[in-house]
Amino acid sequence: MVRRTVEGSRGSVVTGEEREPTPETVVVKANGRSGDPVAGGDDAVGVPIALTVFLCLVALYCRSTVSLWIMGFLLLLTFGPVSDKSKYGRAIGSFVGRYSPGHFHVNVHFEDVKAFDDSKSYVIAAEPHSIFPVGAVSLLNITGLMPLTKSKVLASTAIFCTPFLRQVTTWMGLVPATRKNFVNYLKAGYSCIVIPGGVQEIIYMSKDYEVVYLKKRHGFVRVAIETGSPLVPVFCFGQNKAFNWWKPGGKLYVHLSRAMRFAPLVFWGVLGSPIPYRSPIHVVVGKPMEVKQNPNPSTEEVAELHAQFLSNVETLFSKYKDATGNAGTELMIL
Repeated sequence: MVRRTVEGSRGSVVTGEEREPTPETVVVKANGRSGDPVAGGDDAVGVPIALTVFLCLVALYCRSTVSLWIMGFLLLLTFGPVSDKSKYGRAIGSFVGRYSPGHFHVNVHFEDVKAFDDSKSYVIAAEPHSIFPVGAVSLLNITGLMPLTKSKVLASTAIFCTPFLRQVTTWMGLVPATRKNFVNYLKAGYSCIVIPGGVQEIIYMSKDYEVVYLKKRHGFVRVAIETGSPLVPVFCFGQNKAFNWWKPGGKLYVHLSRAMRFAPLVFWGVLGSPIPYRSPIHVVVGKPMEVKQNPNPSTEEVAELHAQFLSNVETLFSKYKDATGNAGTELMIL
């Protein structure tokens, strides 16, 4: 457990709804606005899932011909080609990115916003995953909240097997979380936003404390060293409140989840739907950790940087939990 209390914090703050310039703040504007009736970008997750469920239910109750057409349509969306270069797709992705931060009241706290150089590629490691990593996705360049113009989120491959959600997330800038994608995008000049703990954190997720599964996650650190990309620690407060959820407990659930590499659970939002609640989310972006490039880093070299990263995550949590309204929250690092 991490139990530290730091009164106050002096990081720069960028908000999805409004921007107030200060001597230490770079002014960044997002178009999402609180109370905007069309600010529904957050539904990029809920609406596609709800629509898929609805069509499946319609297929079950309709005549065989209609059912076949619906199932064929869903299969086409699941396995058909989808391009992040699509003109109309990118317009949809930009719309989602523009309005999501305002709806969620996303606040991005920068330890040192001036430390970022848009000509560099960063490994931005955000924690925790929660049911859906809203905070990590809010750091994409399409939202305008980060001082970077090229970025990608590395996401679970399960997302890209879900109709509608696959299309929307691709157009927003999410890509399958593979080592090949990770390395290639960094070399191509993109900053990569990763959630090292991944869906494994859902297994241990609790409403009483925050959980990060990092002690055995060294791959993202190794890639940062191999490519010489600065490593940026990020902690997201408030994601657990975006949904209500229930999952079984016990060792059997843990073993099954590990075997499936997926943590089954029941979650719901507004009126019992998959649409998330409008809950404030605070994303704390730490100072970039400079990394000396080494194409073949030793285990000791990786372990040393990994330990520094863990320490920085703990520090971000302890320093900002009071300022973000999470004074009574504890952090468990597994």
